[in-house]
Amino acid sequence: MFSLVVIILAVAFGLILVQVVSLYYNSLVVLGNRFQNAFSQIDVQLKRRYALIPNLVECVKGYMVHEKTTLEAVIQARNTAQQASKLASSQPGNPDAMADLSLAEGQLGGALGRLIAVAEGYPDLKASQNMLGLQEELSSTENKVGFARQAFNDAVTAYNNQRHTFPCVLVAGLFGFRTASLLELASDAEREMPAVRMT
Repeated sequence: MFSLVVIILAVAFGLILVQVVSLYYNSLVVLGNRFQNAFSQIDVQLKRRYALIPNLVECVKGYMVHEKTTLEAVIQARNTAQQASKLASSQPGNPDAMADLSLAEGQLGGALGRLIAVAEGYPDLKASQNMLGLQEELSSTENKVGFARQAFNDAVTAYNNQRHTFPCVLVAGLFGFRTASLLELASDAEREMPAVRMT
């Protein structure tokens, strides 16, 4: 009789343990999927911006014949950021991938800022309808990147909060759920994204 009670209690405890573990495991999976989805929204906007940059460079190339170095710096920064974005999109939340993307985006923002500053010295370029349209699209995309970054960082924070609470931290450790990294701005210069409107 006593051994039957012990067996029933052991089975009940085992079922409760399985339920608790599966509950926390599933919550980590859901929150992990949420921040990965949020990163895919950043990725969409970054791809849009990367597609706009060659058009912007082509638009200004005819006007800025003596600014070859500036144009090449923008293209190089765009290519570097595009590669960092590809790596980050395959590993959202990975600390190294997020740091590389943040750094590359900071360099791209600086290069775009220099291009816009130089372009302000060309009155015909400032009046170009193509240039104005590209600036409007780039400005809109910059805003969307900012909103997507905020949504991603919120999702990562929710995941990390869940991952680090007890008893979920035990489940996370058991099943290899790692802490995810935020996509932070690399520098104060990136916090001030390039002004893409010329007046």
